[in-house]
Amino acid sequence: MSKVIAHRGAWKNTQVPQNSLAALQHAARLGCYGSEFDVHMAADSGLVISHDHVIQNVAIEKSTSAELAAVKLANGEALPTLEAYLNAGKKHKKMRLVLEIKASQLGKERSLALAEQCVRMVRKTKTRAQVDYISFDYDVCQKVKELDPAAPVAYLNGDKTPAEVAAAGLYGLDYHHSVFKKNENWIEEAKQQKLTLNVWTVNDRSLMEWFLERKVDFITTDEPELLLEMTK
Repeated sequence: MSKVIAHRGAWKNTQVPQNSLAALQHAARLGCYGSEFDVHMAADSGLVISHDHVIQNVAIEKSTSAELAAVKLANGEALPTLEAYLNAGKKHKKMRLVLEIKASQLGKERSLALAEQCVRMVRKTKTRAQVDYISFDYDVCQKVKELDPAAPVAYLNGDKTPAEVAAAGLYGLDYHHSVFKKNENWIEEAKQQKLTLNVWTVNDRSLMEWFLERKVDFITTDEPELLLEMTK
């Protein structure tokens, strides 16, 4: 049975902010297999959790860690640092922490530096056994594998065949549902290549059913409550 990944935590039906520590806790409380989150790097190399490059009119990559620490989420939480997020996540040892490394808007070098800093922080917090890495940037995926060959790393962008992803030594395909609908043969090809299959962001019941029938490994959703009910 496909496993449930909460997209940016379990936030939609709990009225908490995306990518917040509260959303992470809700995902754990629900019993999700994993919780996905997004990481950016501040101007001084601090690591914070946010989907967007700009949060509350603050440009993350052009701001210091101290400036970002002043940003409050809608529930009153401070903008989480990666260290705080991983330390909170490791209290839920059965849950995977699916770490998306966001490509820098300031160039490839910063994207690769972010990958390096993420791997370092995962080691520092002793969460290697829980963390999966994902990125839209193929070079970032390969950088993580170079830094930690045992790390599970999946590619997000949808433009590589299963054979290409397998040849790069990556763990799996983590593609938008439209990519798999267009290239349904990739599902079987990925299984033959011993790659994992994750699909995002699946919020519609009929689409969930389509992927459940095809036995993908993971389904990433903003509706973990619904998908958990369907996979009981």
